[in-house]
Amino acid sequence: MSAPTAPTVAVFDFDRTLSTRDNVLPFLAEIAGRAAVARVLLRSAPDVARRRRDTVKARLARLLEGRELTEIDGRSQAFAADVVAHHLRDDVLARADWHARQGHRRVIVSASFECYLEPIAATLGFDAALATRLAVADGRLTGRLDGANVRRAEKVRRLEHWLARSPGDRPATIWAYGDSAGDQELLASADRAIRVGRRRLGTPATDRRVAT
Repeated sequence: MSAPTAPTVAVFDFDRTLSTRDNVLPFLAEIAGRAAVARVLLRSAPDVARRRRDTVKARLARLLEGRELTEIDGRSQAFAADVVAHHLRDDVLARADWHARQGHRRVIVSASFECYLEPIAATLGFDAALATRLAVADGRLTGRLDGANVRRAEKVRRLEHWLARSPGDRPATIWAYGDSAGDQELLASADRAIRVGRRRLGTPATDRRVAT
């Protein structure tokens, strides 16, 4: 009897990988207004220059302090629908569809906000969205993050935690797709790592790019 084949999981970053853009700032602008977002970014200019992304993300999250969770849920659903309709990369989405046809599980792992990535993942038929959470207390957002910003090593940690809770006890073969330094550890940990850039992805049979 041959040994069972290890399951395969395709892991996708979202912003500028599955999506054509960064989505955090457009989402916050939808909720809090462009002017409020611009003021935070202006005050955060030294941190932006030094690429202190976690610090900047925490400061931006304060724009949502006191908002009712029901409001955020409704607006997240509308934002997700707009992203699916207008802001996805068709070549990367085609690769995700190929993985689905192979019977692979598919996961989004992203520093974007979970509140809109979960409905996007559900619409696209993904198995999970592992993303940055906004803290909630008594039905309102606190203006803080719930746990770490999901970038760099945190992406690997969140994926490993999800795999440990998923059905099946065999090690998984991981395909990982990302576009930036925030995906570096995820790509390095994968069995097959694909760095997504401006050049369109081909089919798996013809596209042999590997992240370095």
